[in-house]
Parts: sequence; structure tokens; C-alpha cells
Amino acid sequence: MSVVKSYSVGAGDTFYIKHNSDNFTIIDCDLSQENADRIITELKAVSADKGVSRFICTHPDEDHFGGIHLLDDAMPITNFYVVKNQAIKESETESFIRYCQLRDGDKAYYIYKGCSRKWMNISDEQRDSSGISVLWPDTSNAHFQEALASCDAGEAYNNTSAVIRYSIESGASFLWLGDLETEFMENIFDSINLTKTTIVFAAHHGRESGKIPHSWLEKLDPQIIVIGEAPSRHLNYYTGYKTITQNRAGDITMDCVGNKVHFYVSNENYYHNGLIDEKQTAYPNYVGSITVETEYTL
Repeated sequence: MSVVKSYSVGAGDTFYIKHNSDNFTIIDCDLSQENADRIITELKAVSADKGVSRFICTHPDEDHFGGIHLLDDAMPITNFYVVKNQAIKESETESFIRYCQLRDGDKAYYIYKGCSRKWMNISDEQRDSSGISVLWPDTSNAHFQEALASCDAGEAYNNTSAVIRYSIESGASFLWLGDLETEFMENIFDSINLTKTTIVFAAHHGRESGKIPHSWLEKLDPQIIVIGEAPSRHLNYYTGYKTITQNRAGDITMDCVGNKVHFYVSNENYYHNGLIDEKQTAYPNYVGSITVETEYTL
């Protein structure tokens, strides 16, 4: 069994994966004095039986590493996965200072398209891999290099985002896109390997500016698109696709059991008529399930 959770933290991102191996992964964080105690307490509890933990920061924006100093103080980050950069900020918050210390220190592992690392995607006699793969960035790609130069100049950060895929053998798959923007995704379409994916987290918190292009959606063919908590006037609702909107659902817990994904939310009044009721009770506020469709390559 594997569990993927997306926390409701406003217009930011905080996820964890409790793998069906001896791995635990946090992807991004946006912690505040209001939510940090609750989230960190849960992260410590659900990761307690895992031998390897990693933090993946998709890109250097405050709403993707906010409060990382609180997290690092409470449960020290020993494996910090990051796209190599030298981002600067006009105003250096405590979170950004800690981000830079982790990014530039001996806990950092620089991720790129197709990279491999023991227990991320390489198994050995000690433990199985996590099932995580990095689809982007291609550091030799001209579009990425232009985005990185803009990031390092302190001008813009979104298009340095990593694309992270998590797949479970004979089960569900998940895709994170950070804050990639639509035009950038269109520009790199021929340079990224996209395959059918069960659940996709919409880029840029679901904003229209990060709308996943039709060319990408054709290849990904997602069963569920999770739309984040950007203001509703800025959201794209992906007409024609089954979606869960986090600003209505709250925290979303996805319990992956065999070829099923069971969905639970923190908003007890939320319902979803597109999911199948399989009478699950592992967590509070069950809202329905999906059966994972067979993956294929287009």
C-alpha cells in the first residue's frame, strides 16, 4: 500500500508520498505558523517507519519552500533534491536562506531528466526503490537554459520547475509539474517523454497561466486532474476531464491499494459524483475511488 497526500495550504504546495517500500518523500512545502505544527506532526508520524526520507523542491519560489526552516528544524532534511540553480531574491526570507543552505550544501542532490540514484529509482539488497523518476529538466535544452538564466538573475523561477513522476508497479501513477507555464510546456513537448498517468497535479496551482497543453494531456490521458488553490478567477477547470479542486476538498489523501485509488478529503461536506463508492474506511471523509486504467505509451 502507498499513500499520496496533498495538503491544503492556500496558493502553495505541500505533498508527501508514503511509498510501498522503505521510502518517504516530501514534495515542496508552504508552511506557516498557522499550519506548520499540524503538518509537521503528521509528517513525522507517517514517516516514522521509513528508513530513507527525501525532500524534493520543484523550483525556488517561496510558495514551494515556504517554512522549510521549520520543517528542517523539526525533522532534519538529509536528502535535498533540487534542480541546480543560483537563484537570488531581492528580499531574503528565513525560508529562502535555509533553502540556499540546503541547495548549496552536502545534503543536496541535483536532479535532471533521467537521473538515477540508489533508492530513488534503483533497488538493491537493502531496500526497493521509491518508484520516482525525473522527466525534466533537460539541462542541455535551450528553453531550460533560458529559464535558468532568468532564475539566476532573480527575474522568474517558474520554468525551472522539475517534472516528477511516481509510479507503483501494477498500480497508480502521479505527476507533479511545479509551476511550469503553458507556453514553456508547449516549447519542450518534443523533449520530454510523457506517458499515461493516473493522477496529474495541475501546473501552477491550476492557474490558466499553467494550463497543461492539449498535446500533453493527450499523452498523459489522466483519470484525475487535481486543481490547486489559486484564486478561483485564475483557475482553469479542465473541461472534459475528471477533476478534484483542492479549494473545495481541502487536504486530499489518496490511498493506493492494488489497482485502486481511494480518495479522502478534510472537508466533510465535499462530495464527488464522478467517483465510485467502494465503502472505504481507512481515513475520515471517504469520497470515492477509481480503478487504475492500464498504462501505455503513445
